[in-house]
Amino acid sequence: MKSLISVVSASIHPRNSNRTNLTALARLLTILVILITTYSVVFHWLMEREDQHHSWMTGFYWTLTVMSTLGFGDITFESDAGRLFSILVLVTGIIFLLVILPFTFIEFFYAPWMRAQEKSKAPTKVPAATERHVIFTHYGPVAQMLSRLLEEYGHPWYVLVPTLEEALRLRSEGVPVIMRDRSDPETYRRLNIDKAAMVVTTLDDVTNTNVCFTVRELSENIPIVASATTEMVRNALELAGVTHILRLEEMMGQTLARRVIGNDAKAHIIGELDGLIIAEASAAHTPLAGKTIATSNLRGYTGVTVVGLWVRGQFVPAEPDTEIHSHTVLVMAGSKDQFEKYDELFGKHEVHEQNKVVIAGGGRVGRATAEALTEAGVEWTLIEKLPQRVAHMKSTIIGDASDFDVLVEAGMQDAASVIVTTHEDDLNIFLTIFYRRLRQKMQIISRCTHESNASRLHRAGADVTLSYASMGANTIFNLLRSNDTLLLAEGVNIFSVNVPDSLVGKTLADSAVRSRTGCSVLALECNGERDISPDPFDPLPKDSRLFLIGTLEAEREFLEKFKPELEG
Repeated sequence: MKSLISVVSASIHPRNSNRTNLTALARLLTILVILITTYSVVFHWLMEREDQHHSWMTGFYWTLTVMSTLGFGDITFESDAGRLFSILVLVTGIIFLLVILPFTFIEFFYAPWMRAQEKSKAPTKVPAATERHVIFTHYGPVAQMLSRLLEEYGHPWYVLVPTLEEALRLRSEGVPVIMRDRSDPETYRRLNIDKAAMVVTTLDDVTNTNVCFTVRELSENIPIVASATTEMVRNALELAGVTHILRLEEMMGQTLARRVIGNDAKAHIIGELDGLIIAEASAAHTPLAGKTIATSNLRGYTGVTVVGLWVRGQFVPAEPDTEIHSHTVLVMAGSKDQFEKYDELFGKHEVHEQNKVVIAGGGRVGRATAEALTEAGVEWTLIEKLPQRVAHMKSTIIGDASDFDVLVEAGMQDAASVIVTTHEDDLNIFLTIFYRRLRQKMQIISRCTHESNASRLHRAGADVTLSYASMGANTIFNLLRSNDTLLLAEGVNIFSVNVPDSLVGKTLADSAVRSRTGCSVLALECNGERDISPDPFDPLPKDSRLFLIGTLEAEREFLEKFKPELEG
């Protein structure tokens, strides 16, 4: 019985080795043979006491029929001792044949087989021919949005996960996964790291540092983008070999602060494509508000070209008759000198009213927003539930951002703007609805983690919505394709191409690039000189480059119709 108990106890724990499984099964079968033999001997002894005589074969036959619960047939005991023995054999058979052996088979053979089948669905390496692929260590909101852009541009991508459970979950969602240890160099060899386009790691600081160090051991040139929660982590990541450190909280905070009406009208650079600078500027409290793109004559005054506008968080391509409002944020293209001229004319303005801002949420984004507002000279008050987050910050109120008394203490009734910065989209939507009901004319700026919630925030009453996922995806994508593409917003980008042979000698007016493809020409570069918004009636010279803006669909249409030779 001690041996039987030990075997049953051992069977509770899963076996990973076939040899172990077979050994355990052999022990159980040996115990079963011993029990059958012992019961057959006892059967003969009890039958002899009842003056019944049977062969040894009959003894084994009786024992097996009783243990298998098939019945006694024509062989039965007449004494109570014999019937008690029959009960013992029957119970042993039920336990062994109906419980222990099936459980053993499932645990030692069927379950490992099922696990092996599941594991086979989680690959541990990429196909040998895979190249120009992006490797993610986490499939969060940024990776989800970026993956769509990668697919548009033909970049394969894979998510590296350490556990089978996570691999199967993501695989069921259609995500290409590789299941391996993130800190094992062999993992990245299996990922064709020498042919990959980029590694993006957005986990905790320690894991990100380990990933950077491991990847850099195998490849000196591959770009590595890593997130960092604090400035102190920067040194560790740089020592580990990171190429670009992603501080999305700081970027989000600075952008949220710039969206405050009347905060700043200067041009802020948001990207650069081979020397062509793209910047954005608020039109509030400037002479531009109330005019159209054509009547503003921005190009005549400064040389910059308006390529689009941010309207309620959405990017709108610029048309000559597009009206500029006080809430409008202009997106412009030009040179450094041209933007300096813009700042001289429109970047300085007087704000007569007190532009106080209330910040709801004192996390990393909220604190970064407060710092950006301080640099801009804007008064702010921050509301945060957890004292430890903002223990050393001035102008902070500890409390619930939905508590009316807390809002009164923060000065919500006099604030020009409120910025909602919590990391929970549902909470941001709730606070936006609440604040909009309290004050109809106050500017409400909100962040969201998932791009899909941006439209819900606008319906809730937000004037401006900034997506954490969109900002991160755009930043990484621009780093990946910095030679020939600058993404301004999801689906809207600036790209450069050599002038196609089919357009050489033709004018932009004759070629009808915009009407045929949806792309607009921003600049023409010839012999090292760049002309912003070239004359549509000048012939396009050979060996020159075009800078264009358009949606992804428009870009594909241009490439298919004119088949230019791409740069980079």
